[in-house]
Amino acid sequence: MVEMELARILITETSDYQVIWLREKQGTRIFPILIGIVEAAAIDRKVRDIPTRRPLTHDLLSNVITELGARLDRIIVSGLRNNTFYAKLILQVNGSVVEVDSRPSDAVALAVRLEAPIFVEDEVLEHVGKEPGESAGDDDSTIV
Repeated sequence: MVEMELARILITETSDYQVIWLREKQGTRIFPILIGIVEAAAIDRKVRDIPTRRPLTHDLLSNVITELGARLDRIIVSGLRNNTFYAKLILQVNGSVVEVDSRPSDAVALAVRLEAPIFVEDEVLEHVGKEPGESAGDDDSTIV
């Protein structure tokens, strides 16, 4: 498993999909994940610390996790099948570890809210990771 960080958010009003880029924390590989506008806006709002009047979906889930005494230990981009990324939320709940299936976009939105680390399985990063300057064309983009 490789620790990553959110490197970039690309929001385009003329497209159905937005792009987040994850970059290795201790390396140089980077890769894009196509996400929906709602998830991109949720990530962007938190990164830029833009408050909302009422909790939106990711804020609500973050609040539920916290209020139940759980902790988001980390998220893992765990797989890539049929051009779709898969992710897991790894929660600590009452001394136990609970894994919850998630879309990577929702997992990243929660990770930025709860300050949890982002990891990618080695096999996924080996398949999609690019070095700076390498082409990252549309063929390599994946919808979440």
